Amino acid sequence: YRSVAGQMGEKPVVIRTLDIGADKQAACFNPGPEDNPAMGMRGIRISLKKPDYFRTQLRAILRASAYGNVSVLFPLVTSLWEVKQAKEHLAEVKEELRSEHLSFREDLPVGVMIETPAAAILSADLAKEADFFSIGTNDLTQYTLAIDRGNSRLNSFLDPHHPAVLRLIEMTLINAHRARIPVTICGELGADPTLTPIFLRMGVDELSVSPAAILPMRKRIREIRIN
Repeated sequence: YRSVAGQMGEKPVVIRTLDIGADKQAACFNPGPEDNPAMGMRGIRISLKKPDYFRTQLRAILRASAYGNVSVLFPLVTSLWEVKQAKEHLAEVKEELRSEHLSFREDLPVGVMIETPAAAILSADLAKEADFFSIGTNDLTQYTLAIDRGNSRLNSFLDPHHPAVLRLIEMTLINAHRARIPVTICGELGADPTLTPIFLRMGVDELSVSPAAILPMRKRIREIRIN
């Protein structure tokens, strides 16, 4: 983390806390058999269930924040208490570092991933606890439409332009901007050029795309007129 933060200088470095489960497995965090892994132990749930691991990562993120423009991002949030509990752990780790006279960024920005309909619906409340939002469109689409995005047999039903998904994104943007916090779109929809005009009209602050998509996306944005 320190190496990345130092190399990036003043450019922002967003570090997501442990985001495994479902299609992203790690043997050391094996939750055991689950009938529905996509709805099981994953994202922030694992961190809150395994606080020793969580606090170790938070400590590393905080220590790296002394060397660059670092922020932390909590994944797969579904409720306000999850964010508050995660922030409590963060505050306690900060206190530990202070007692050890170790440097870190006191005002480390805290972000929340909006990947579930619950998070989007609660976005006005979550915005009071967050410094920024990142909308994870892959999981948001999956959970909104109740479709396993890894099941190729359901591809004809998986509509990323579905009005329900776009309404949840717009709701999140409205609530975030009312609270004066920025919103990033990430996931496959972020690089979808057919949605770029819609996102810009909604007021999206940032689009997160793969390196190969940056130049085509810049060109696309320059071609769009917002009336």
